[in-house]
Amino acid sequence: MTSENQQTRQNIFSLFMQAVRGKQHDFTTGSIRKAVFMLSIPMILEMLMESIFALVDIIFVSRVSVNAVATVGLTESVLTLVYAVAIGLSMGATAIVARRTGEKDREGASQAAVQVIFLGVFIAVIISAIGILFPKEILRFMGGEPELIEEGYGYTQVLLGGNVTVMLLFLINAIFRGAGNASIAMWTLILSNGLNIILDPIFIFGLGPIPAYGVEGAAIATTTGRGVAVLAQLIILFKGNSYIKIAFKDLVIRAQVMINLIKVSLGGIGQFIIGTSSWVILMLIMATFGSEVLAGYTIAIRIMMFTLMPAWGMSNAAATLVGQNLGAQQPDRAEASVWKTSKYCAIFMGIVSLIYVFLAPTFLGWFSDNPNVVKYGALCLQVIAAGYIAYAYGMVVIQSFNGSGDTKTPTIINFVCFWLFQLPFAYLMAVELDFGPSGVFWAITLAEVLIAIIGVIWFRKGKWKTVQV
Repeated sequence: MTSENQQTRQNIFSLFMQAVRGKQHDFTTGSIRKAVFMLSIPMILEMLMESIFALVDIIFVSRVSVNAVATVGLTESVLTLVYAVAIGLSMGATAIVARRTGEKDREGASQAAVQVIFLGVFIAVIISAIGILFPKEILRFMGGEPELIEEGYGYTQVLLGGNVTVMLLFLINAIFRGAGNASIAMWTLILSNGLNIILDPIFIFGLGPIPAYGVEGAAIATTTGRGVAVLAQLIILFKGNSYIKIAFKDLVIRAQVMINLIKVSLGGIGQFIIGTSSWVILMLIMATFGSEVLAGYTIAIRIMMFTLMPAWGMSNAAATLVGQNLGAQQPDRAEASVWKTSKYCAIFMGIVSLIYVFLAPTFLGWFSDNPNVVKYGALCLQVIAAGYIAYAYGMVVIQSFNGSGDTKTPTIINFVCFWLFQLPFAYLMAVELDFGPSGVFWAITLAEVLIAIIGVIWFRKGKWKTVQV
């Protein structure tokens, strides 16, 4: 038994190393379990790196001033619109590239990649012009005080002006994921965020001939790190060993391909806007219960985000598997991939939910010694964790719809579950019926359960198998 266990550990380690090294695999044949593992690992690591970057960035900025932190918050709120477009386009890019990869149509995959990049650059240029010309007006519109605006407008100007790096980093990584090269997406994000972590203190506080730019330095570091990563992505696309290869002859606008991309991406943009706006409104409701409750809620959500990363990785893996297997005319294998991925995700989330139920107060105690902050933060973790298994199925199924190119169905599901159920229910329970913060927590949990139920029922109908992209 010991020998068998050792062999199993060696096999897992070998697969792990293959996953992070980026060896090209055909995910339309062979073990589905292995395919899920090979795609999930780099996606999970990619998302964890993004979380670490956000944490380190705010630590450095918080040493500048309160206004600096507030500037980052206000600018990030505006950038949410950029993220909405980038994430929506990335869903379309992953779906179309995965489909062409499954069809063994490398030229079609490359053509789709070029149109994604063209569209991203076009949108980014418009946003850049607005950010460069009107940074003070943007901060003023967001409610910034005059002192904050004078100190922080440079941050807004640089970050929005250089938003093309955000856009392309999202989109090109989506291209790599759709082609099954998830490890390339992981390594480019590690490069980007690693450089940002190194450059942050240099540009914020100054070093040698480099002056201290303050909060603006954080934007310079971020844009530089992302810019270098985008250059690396482009080198790989043109010269590397990725499945997707772009030649200069491919750099032409193909209207039909671009229209198809926009059509598929609109649903993804809608999903992100619906989800983001729902969280903002929930935050407004929570704010009515005081700063201690709000602090507990905020900390609990941050803790949850780290444990959600593996689940997001698995759901993105399912999206790629669905797209590639539909392209290979194997809808049954596509469906089997979704159920197998859902099972693995549910097992993981179930374990996490038990940990939260019993240890939530301990986790909150690491971040605060305020009894009320710990109390409400722990309650938030415990209530939301009660729906984690359903949440696992919901995440995987929704991303699988997106992977098939059917971004309309998840948009409708999100609209119904978030806007028509979650928000009214949260307000009714928390405010009108006086259940307080627990009313909001239960609204979040029940909405996620509802998403899972509707998503699974709709997915079983199988119409996603007939979507053409």
